[in-house]
Amino acid sequence: MPRETFDLRSIAVGSYGPSLLYGVATGAILPVIALTARDLGADVATAALVITLSGIGSLVTNVPATLIATRFGERKALVGAALWCAAAMFLALAAPTLPVFAAAVFMVGMAGAVFGLARQSYLTEAVPAHFRARALSTLGGVTRIGVFIGPFAAALAMAVYGLDGAYWVGGVASIAAAALSWRVPELGAPGRLALTAQSPVGAALAPPPAPTVRSVMRSHSRIFVTVGVGVLLIAAVRATRQAVLPLWAESIGLDASSTALIYGLSGAIDMLIFYPSGKIMDVKGRRWIAVPCMLIMGTSLTLLPFTADAVGLLLVALLIGFGNGIGSGIVMTLGADFSPSPGRPQFLGIWRLFTDVGNMSGPALLSLVTALATLSAGIWATAALGFLGAAVLWYWIPRAAPGSAAPAVPRG
Repeated sequence: MPRETFDLRSIAVGSYGPSLLYGVATGAILPVIALTARDLGADVATAALVITLSGIGSLVTNVPATLIATRFGERKALVGAALWCAAAMFLALAAPTLPVFAAAVFMVGMAGAVFGLARQSYLTEAVPAHFRARALSTLGGVTRIGVFIGPFAAALAMAVYGLDGAYWVGGVASIAAAALSWRVPELGAPGRLALTAQSPVGAALAPPPAPTVRSVMRSHSRIFVTVGVGVLLIAAVRATRQAVLPLWAESIGLDASSTALIYGLSGAIDMLIFYPSGKIMDVKGRRWIAVPCMLIMGTSLTLLPFTADAVGLLLVALLIGFGNGIGSGIVMTLGADFSPSPGRPQFLGIWRLFTDVGNMSGPALLSLVTALATLSAGIWATAALGFLGAAVLWYWIPRAAPGSAAPAVPRG
C-alpha cells in the first residue's frame, strides 16, 4: 500500500525549522514586553494593554493574510512575515517612546498571523491527507518547543545586554527563520486555478471565478458555525489556562520561583506528546483526540480550585499540560481537513480568526467572572467551556479520519 510511503523527515528541516526559530523569536520577548513598557513609562494597566496588542494585531491581520498568501504563495509569505517580525523586534529595541514600542508589539502580531497561515497552508498542500494530523501536530509541537526555548535564550542574552538582549534574540531568530524559509520549495500560488480546460470542439472554457473570503465564508458557513465554534472554545480554554495557573498559585501563597517551576513542568509535559496524538488522529480519527483534550482540561480546571499546596497544584498543572499536549495541532488539522482547494488560504484565514477570538474571549470571561464573583468561579466558568467544547466537537467532527474512510463533512 502506498499510504505509508510518505516520510515526514523528508520535509522536516524546511517545514519545521522556520517554525522552531519563529517560536524562539516570539518566546524570547513574551516575558519582557510588560517590563519594557513599564520602563517606557506605562503603568500596570497600560503595560497589560500593550501585551494584548500582539493578539489584536493577529486578529485584524488574519483575513488580509489570505490575500498575501494567495498573491505571493506560501514560501514568500513565510519569508516576508519573518522579516516583518524581525523589523518589529529591532523597532522595539530602539523604541524611544511607549507608542512606538506598542506599534512594534502590534507588528509582531501581524507577522504571526501571516506566518501561521502560510505554514499551515503549506503543510496542508505538501502532506498527504492520511499523514496530515501527524504533520500538523508536529508543527504545533515544534512551535511550542521554540517558545519554550526562547525565554532561556533571552535570559542568557539579557545577562549581558539587559532587556535589550531579548529583542536581539528575537530579531536574529526571525532573520534566521526568514533565511530558512527561503529554501522551502514553492508549491505554487495557492489561489492559482488549473489551466484553462478545452471543450470537445477546442473552445476554451472560462475558469470559475477565484474564491474570495466572502464566497468561502458563505459556502462553508455550516462548518464555521459548528466545528468552528468548537475550535473557538478550544482556543478560549487554552488561552485561559495560561493565566489561571499563576493566578491560583499566588492565591494559595506560593512564591514566584515555585510558580515558575510548576508552570515550566506543565509546559514540558505539554510539548513532549505531540507526535503520538497526531498518529492517533490519523489512524482513529480526529474525535479521538479533540474530545479527550477538552474533557481532560475541563476536568483539571474543575479540580484546580480544590488545591491548597504546591503538590496539589503541580498534579493538576501536569494534567492540564497533558490535556493540552495531546491536542497539539488539532485546530490546524481540523482547519486543513475542511479547507477547500482552491480557496484554502481564505478558509484558513477565517479559521484563524475564530481561534484568535477564542484566545481573547477566554481570558476576558475569566476576568469578568472573577470580578463579579471569585477566582474559583472564573476558573469553573472556563472549565464549563471545556466540557461544552467536548460536546460540540464530539457531535460535529466526522468519525473517520480524512483519507481513510468517509470525507470530512460535519453531520447535518
